[in-house]
Amino acid sequence: QVQLVESGGGLVQPGGSLRLSCAASGLTLDDYAVGWFRQVPGKEREGVSYISPGDNAPYYKDSVKGRFDISIDSANNTAYLQMNSLKPEDPARYYCAAGSFRVIGNAPHTQVVITSLKRWGQSTLVTVSS
Repeated sequence: QVQLVESGGGLVQPGGSLRLSCAASGLTLDDYAVGWFRQVPGKEREGVSYISPGDNAPYYKDSVKGRFDISIDSANNTAYLQMNSLKPEDPARYYCAAGSFRVIGNAPHTQVVITSLKRWGQSTLVTVSS
């Protein structure tokens, strides 16, 4: 059974940090692009960051560049999203996904398009509040 299980969300003060994890089973993350998406109520899910196999230049949404860092631990088949300097606009449900993605648009208004999807995770909630 293919599963992606997120964890690591929680409540943090503005300026704080969280590290989200996405543990995969039933598939090998190295075989897919792995992305992190977020969604707030009433809005569409948006791509925050993704990394493709063998890619040394992950994509980051402009508003998180320099603050978020995506990584893959191949040995543990787990993806991470390190989120630093969290801002009031970052709270959302964060989802990981495995598949293939591409970017459309021009900076700073780029968007991630999912070209094929293997699996969504169930999400983890991030809240930023003082």
